[in-house]
Amino acid sequence: MIVQKPRRSNRTTARSIAKPSAEKDKDAVRFVALGGLEEIGRNMMFFEYRDEIIIIDVGLQFPEEETPGIDYIIPNTTYLESKKENIKGIIITHGHYDHIGALPYVLDRIGNPLIYATKLTKEIVLKRQEDFPNSAKPVFEAIKGGDTIRLGEHFSVTFFDVVHNIPEGVGMIIHTPVGNVVHPGEFKFDYDNDGKPRGLDTWKWVGEQGVHTLMLDSTGSEMPGYALSERIVEAELEKIFKAAKGRLLVGTFASLLDRLGEIIKIAAKLNRHVAISGLSMKSNVEIAQRLGYLKVEKNTIIPLEEIKKYPDEKILILCTGAQGEPKASLMRIANGEHRHIQVKSGDTIVLSSSIVPGNERSVQNLKDNLARQGAIIYHYKMLDIHSSGHAPQEELKTVIKLVKPRFFLPIHGYYFMRWRNAKLAQEAIGLKPEETILTDNGRVVELKKQSIHLTNQEVPSYYVMVDGLGVGDVGEVVLRDRRALAQEGMIVIIATLGRQNGRILKNPDIISRGFIYLKDNQEILEEIRRKIRGIVGRIPHYQELDADYVKTLIRDQIGQYVFNKTKRRPMILPVIIEV
Repeated sequence: MIVQKPRRSNRTTARSIAKPSAEKDKDAVRFVALGGLEEIGRNMMFFEYRDEIIIIDVGLQFPEEETPGIDYIIPNTTYLESKKENIKGIIITHGHYDHIGALPYVLDRIGNPLIYATKLTKEIVLKRQEDFPNSAKPVFEAIKGGDTIRLGEHFSVTFFDVVHNIPEGVGMIIHTPVGNVVHPGEFKFDYDNDGKPRGLDTWKWVGEQGVHTLMLDSTGSEMPGYALSERIVEAELEKIFKAAKGRLLVGTFASLLDRLGEIIKIAAKLNRHVAISGLSMKSNVEIAQRLGYLKVEKNTIIPLEEIKKYPDEKILILCTGAQGEPKASLMRIANGEHRHIQVKSGDTIVLSSSIVPGNERSVQNLKDNLARQGAIIYHYKMLDIHSSGHAPQEELKTVIKLVKPRFFLPIHGYYFMRWRNAKLAQEAIGLKPEETILTDNGRVVELKKQSIHLTNQEVPSYYVMVDGLGVGDVGEVVLRDRRALAQEGMIVIIATLGRQNGRILKNPDIISRGFIYLKDNQEILEEIRRKIRGIVGRIPHYQELDADYVKTLIRDQIGQYVFNKTKRRPMILPVIIEV
């Protein structure tokens, strides 16, 4: 089941759903994002020209407060499923889950096309695929910066290296029939020891190719200035590590491989052994070691089970869960549920990551729980111990000036982030508002040789929910019920009626969960029972018992009474037992 996501905008323009048979401008390249333009995550987009389609990224999104019980949210591939024979390949920009995480769920649906990815990204995808033995087996072609590949008759792609916070990130120049479109993936600038940005020649070279449209990550568009150098982050971390008297626990993203490598290097320098808590982090470190991205001194990394064999001042534990995820390592440590690690007074805990929007409350709870147990906590607002992987304003403007696109299409991020990114392009090189296109998930953008145009067509881009083993089987009705249960609670009413005469044979049983404590509210309890007897008593004796009809009467009338009495609307669940 496909769930429509409530729109964040107030658009009133009429739009039509783009069907495979719909008449299209044959001279236009069509661009559509299936996710990533109205949220953080779920990044997936495609380009279409005549009968050829290329896809960029297939990511997942973590659940929101309004999607209780959901494991992941993935892109809606309905349109692509109807055109799977036209798909010429999937290009993956880097190995973060918001760019690769939905692959096991959608590959089968879209015909398991060839995936173009770097060696590291390929290994991360394959490792995740081990958790999905019944999913399609991915087929890869390895790419690297400097490569050019052809996808079908009308598309070719030239890759270039970019700096992110995971190795082997790539940007691309997509050579299309209407001109070159640049998608740089996600990036930031790298700085030398003197604070000067490196790699600007790459961006200058990209601009020299002649760029029709530049697509630019908007995640950092609200942040002024330049990115914090990783050299500064490393120096700050080393200061904290040197000052720590007991154990060190460092929480960060499992995929932040560059940072993980520097932390392990500093630990070895300070004669601390490193243990890793978190399966995804452990897997990523092993992959990076195997491919030569992490060079670790012998005996530096030890099994987590052996940390008690060493003095506290000789231990550093790398942990997942810096976002306060309930099942991740740090939260289990904070809640006293970890098999090998319990917080000790004097432990130093470093959260080397920023807070992903929406996780503020869970991170605050994490910090509170750890502090109550005597831990010394440092986070990115206290010291320079985290640098985002997303370019802030001045770096974005520098790229725009070097690339000099004719048109600008901001991607990745909430509408305001993309609006701010569009303003940066207008300020940097004087692009007009009509030359900086703001689109949304599902909207069809047409690129022609001399123009770029936001059409009124739309393809399905509604949320697809992953809940346990179910994919897409949690619909809006189920979510509405979950939200109602979480906010208002429930009342279960069990009434036993005679099959022959429809009369109540025993006092109705009433069970409440999350609404009121019934023992302290006997007056309401007795009034509900009285009303149930009245509802059943008004049904003619000669009328054949209709259990569904009785349930509806009870649900409506008891629900109205409870609302009048409490101004709350718990879920009313009548159960009729016929005897």
